[in-house]
Amino acid sequence: MILQSLSISRTEFETATGWQLKPDGACHGEICVPLPEEVNADIARGIVDVSVVAERLGMPIVHDAEMGLWALGPASMSGRALSTAVAPELELPDIDGNMFQLSSLRGKKVVIVSWAPY
Repeated sequence: MILQSLSISRTEFETATGWQLKPDGACHGEICVPLPEEVNADIARGIVDVSVVAERLGMPIVHDAEMGLWALGPASMSGRALSTAVAPELELPDIDGNMFQLSSLRGKKVVIVSWAPY
């Protein structure tokens, strides 16, 4: 979900995420996560503080300051989400047997294609 502000309408949040905001908290099916009282008061007025609700639901938030946008990822009940798109260091032999480091391509767009016979 792409946002211009971290304060959005309840309807917009529910439609985009599939979570229902109820007096009991944020619910998705039979799973309900309690929310702080001040957040529930805002929700009753139809306003959602995305940063607080996202933290409670394990939704990652990424901010692009240059564009003035926020990206809200899906809920992760395990609390784990990718926090970076940086690939780990990878060193493999090229077709001539010379070792090649993936990091030598830093700053360039890269497509990695892999194949396995299994």
